[in-house]
Amino acid sequence: MKLNNRNVKLSAEIPTSSLADIVFLLLIFFLVSTSMNPDKGLGLTLPPPGEEVKVLTTNVLNIFINAQGKVLFKDEVVEIEDIERLVRSEIAENPKLIISLQTDLKAKYEYMIAVLDQLKLADAKKISLATPDL
Repeated sequence: MKLNNRNVKLSAEIPTSSLADIVFLLLIFFLVSTSMNPDKGLGLTLPPPGEEVKVLTTNVLNIFINAQGKVLFKDEVVEIEDIERLVRSEIAENPKLIISLQTDLKAKYEYMIAVLDQLKLADAKKISLATPDL
């Protein structure tokens, strides 16, 4: 007996019934196994709200950053790299020293962050971020 092979059609089909399940499981796997590192920001400890303390002006060291990124330290222009050494010597003379950092509104944030990094290297624990004069 001879078989008729002309009527048999071969179909190449990919079964898609379980494709959605596999994609869903892969999606869940990658969401669970991926760790995201959010930006940490600045590590500053802020005082509780409403607390106001009177401070002697002799215990305050003013540092000002102008719009061009120049740093005024005791009314003298200094380089950012020198701030650590200068602040460290000031703190050695007066351990109660509070550093007041004021930045011009038009100054770039990178200048303020660079100065804050130098203050952190100088072990300055009392830092005040002053609001710019308008």
